[in-house]
Amino acid sequence: MKLKTLTAMTLIAAMGAPFAATPALADLVFPSLSYRTGPYAANGIPFADGYEDYFKLINARDGGIGGEKARVIECETGYNTEKGVECYESTKGEGALVYQPLSTGITYQLIPKSAADGIPLHTMGYGRTSAANGKVFNTVFNYPANYWNGASAVVNHLLDINDGDIKGKTLALVYHNSAYGKEPIRTLEELSKKHGFELTLLPVDHPGQEQKSQWLQIRREKPDYVTMWGWGVMNATAIQEAANIRYPMENFIGVWWSGSENDVRPVGAKANGYKAVNFHGVGDDYPVYDDLKKHVYDAGDATGAGDQHGTVLYNRGMYAAMLAVEAAKKAQEIHDVADITPAMMRDGMEALEITEEKMEELGLPNFGPSFKVSCENHGGPGLVTVNQWDAKADSWEQLGEYSESDMDVIGALIDEDSAAYAKENEVEEACS
Repeated sequence: MKLKTLTAMTLIAAMGAPFAATPALADLVFPSLSYRTGPYAANGIPFADGYEDYFKLINARDGGIGGEKARVIECETGYNTEKGVECYESTKGEGALVYQPLSTGITYQLIPKSAADGIPLHTMGYGRTSAANGKVFNTVFNYPANYWNGASAVVNHLLDINDGDIKGKTLALVYHNSAYGKEPIRTLEELSKKHGFELTLLPVDHPGQEQKSQWLQIRREKPDYVTMWGWGVMNATAIQEAANIRYPMENFIGVWWSGSENDVRPVGAKANGYKAVNFHGVGDDYPVYDDLKKHVYDAGDATGAGDQHGTVLYNRGMYAAMLAVEAAKKAQEIHDVADITPAMMRDGMEALEITEEKMEELGLPNFGPSFKVSCENHGGPGLVTVNQWDAKADSWEQLGEYSESDMDVIGALIDEDSAAYAKENEVEEACS
């Protein structure tokens, strides 16, 4: 999968990126490591569409970012780590400002390359959780929340619905048997010690369509709650298996990568009541969608089939793009130049502050929590909410406000893991 450096339009055509409306000489480059094929395509497509459509909106409505047009280079990874690394190597010479790998496996491989090349990574809600320590991971950011925040949010929800006491309760983790799926284990183990619940680990091998034995064990052992770190076909398969054994859906809680419409709709009415944690808004009841309709959809410029807007993962892709745009604006402000470099982009990401006032200006009121990034904290506040699926309404309902995760536990784990990484890789802790 070697992609040669071509002219802008030829490169886009070679990669099959549906962004031909973007001027060929656009200066601010944002690669999109997507996967529109394979067992994870159903989840990869809406994210990639939302990511690209937001940049199209910025170009059409605002004339770009600070007067500079944005250019998205889409490169298909198939959720394959090797292909993801090849995409990085093949596109970084185009002036890439920031990479969003959309894969924990790819992220782990790109962290040292990011540091060596000085190109920042934004691993929003995934990747190496301890990268939240900016003193060690200078070029990696995972704001506004990470996997360990998600694990804590699941436990906090269980505490909320059990009057603060889950001692003696049982929780089964059904997880994708990969770096991604293993991320929450350490946090859940520490939280089980703190709160006295029993944790059972149930790995599911790629791609996740074979889960009979895991759900037979759940039927036999009857855990009080099940949480899931799944992706792609694994999610709908798990929810269907839960329905098959009549496991109560209100006691089944997924991470945000297991909480899209594609995960529940295939199961129909039996998926009703299933829950998933989240760190951003759902649906299309936001003013930004009026602008997208006017400048992108009605102009016939929607990415892909144009049928994903308002879905959870489309919104997440749009949110990731919005945060990239705002960081680029901050970088332009800091360095007083429009045509920023990756190093300047990194500075903008580290100085990023998202307030509710800013979100309202962007047409996304109450879409996500306010947060501020710093050298010490590249991960944000870790505020998370819980959504529940209403099968009859065919929509997700947000249960309550964004709430804090257990940073006493998470902070200690971040310090421990990042210190081990720094020692192993001879990284000198410092803040710029």
